[in-house]
Amino acid sequence: MADSSTLKGLTRFGSTQRRDAWWIENLPFIIVFGGFLAYATWRAIENNYFWVAPYLSPFYSPLIDPHHHWWPFSPAFLILGGPGGFRITCYYYRKAYYRAAFAHPLGCAVSEGHRGYSGERKFPLILQNVHRYFFYVVTIILAFLWYDTVVAFNFNGHFGIGVGTIVMLVDVILLTTYSLSCHSLRHLVGGKLDCFSCTTFGKPRHAAWRGVTILNEHHMFWAWVSMISVGLTDLYIRLVASGAIRDIRLL
Repeated sequence: MADSSTLKGLTRFGSTQRRDAWWIENLPFIIVFGGFLAYATWRAIENNYFWVAPYLSPFYSPLIDPHHHWWPFSPAFLILGGPGGFRITCYYYRKAYYRAAFAHPLGCAVSEGHRGYSGERKFPLILQNVHRYFFYVVTIILAFLWYDTVVAFNFNGHFGIGVGTIVMLVDVILLTTYSLSCHSLRHLVGGKLDCFSCTTFGKPRHAAWRGVTILNEHHMFWAWVSMISVGLTDLYIRLVASGAIRDIRLL
């Protein structure tokens, strides 16, 4: 058993008995997530090269007032708040950026330097509870992204497939899977129930809950790959639209 002096020392900020390089786990998040935020912000501000037939960047979908009849800023700013808010309030991302950005805590079993813990019951962290409502917003946006993907098979009125078509299809599948693995959806379909056989449509709800649970077990993976895919999809469409590269027709 540790003596009192040892326990007192472990209350200092950053103190821990861990001997592994625990801080390394924060570096990928800082680099990749920080880079994604910087890129997405730049693309929204750039307000250019977001469309090349039949491809539309996911950062600008649904495309609202592209000719600035009533909205003087980038159309992306009307869209990114939904998926951005969904990710910022996501349970996985909250854990990751609490540690990486706010040192709250620096890592598992690493001291914050104080004993008190109030969770997310006080302002401003209590606002994280709006995550479930961002899920509804993102579901609507996903419907538009699926529509954009269907349109990406239409080349001048004829069915076709280009590299951009595949890129968009993979992206929307990953984004959908990330949403389906959401903790809020798991709670909605059955996580709040104590007895499936005691409720209406118990068997279908239990089946849905089990399916979402399987995805939810890998929520961190889907969060990463979907974030990377949406950034790469926008980058590909931008490069094609700007003439930097040429989209290859596969069919």
